[in-house]
Amino acid sequence: MASSTKVVYAAIFGNLAVAITKFIAAIFTGSSAMLTEGIHSVVDTGNGILLLYGTKLSKKPADDMHPFGYGKEVYFWTFLVAILIFGLGGGMSIYEGIIHLNHPSPVQNPSWNYVVLALAFIFESYAWAIAYKEFNRKKSPDSLWARVKRSKDPMTFTVLFEDTAALIGLIIAFFGVFLGEYFENPYFDGASSILIGIVLAVVAVFLAYESRGLLIGEGVDKSTLNDLKSIALADNAVKNASLPLTMFFGPDDLLVNFDIQFKKSLSASEIEESVDRIEKELRRKYPFIKRIYIEAESITKRNQRASQH
Repeated sequence: MASSTKVVYAAIFGNLAVAITKFIAAIFTGSSAMLTEGIHSVVDTGNGILLLYGTKLSKKPADDMHPFGYGKEVYFWTFLVAILIFGLGGGMSIYEGIIHLNHPSPVQNPSWNYVVLALAFIFESYAWAIAYKEFNRKKSPDSLWARVKRSKDPMTFTVLFEDTAALIGLIIAFFGVFLGEYFENPYFDGASSILIGIVLAVVAVFLAYESRGLLIGEGVDKSTLNDLKSIALADNAVKNASLPLTMFFGPDDLLVNFDIQFKKSLSASEIEESVDRIEKELRRKYPFIKRIYIEAESITKRNQRASQH
């Protein structure tokens, strides 16, 4: 989580610096695309602050009202960030573009825009590289999309997708300014604002969808579930085990609940030793498992209860 926080800090300072330069360029040139990009950078700056705030809240210790802690605060604030990207970033960009289409005006001193866009692209590329390096820290043969779907740390992939949207937005803004100047047609500038807004809206919907799954109680993937079950079955004292019930309470905080049938000939102390062995092996292979609950009951009984609902 600490490294994820560093990524967010880098994104905040980078977005704030870029926002100031974009607004300066927008004032001197009257470009709708540059104004939109400035708004985009301000929204990204605020989003980074909200992510840090959510991280701080998630570290609060458990209490009577929240016995499992406050880890899901990260997921809530990530969901809120997605809403802000959609409303403030995407919505305002589309609105600004429509206004500019209805009342077009030629861009003045376009060289300002090119300089600012070039600098912004360099800064955003650097921030994107940091976010991607952090997200790609654990090598995996899976695709980027599969890793995003599997990730339980929304801070990292939120910053990564924000930076990706920012780079795409800069490219769109460049073409909006360039085509508007080349064809002497101010409508390109307004159209680029609308395209930037659409890009932000798409990213926001995706982030909201991913955050929602974590917020309402997402567990591990099916292959990990099977591996957890295999660890339990590998113990000599275990006769049978069900697939565990799991839930993430934070990026590094997983709850695991097992129903395990132990061999009938075992004493209470032998069952206790078996439980200790299973818990140690689970935590050795998956350090992010913080809570393990093992119920020594009949798998058949649990299946019968499940079928009654």
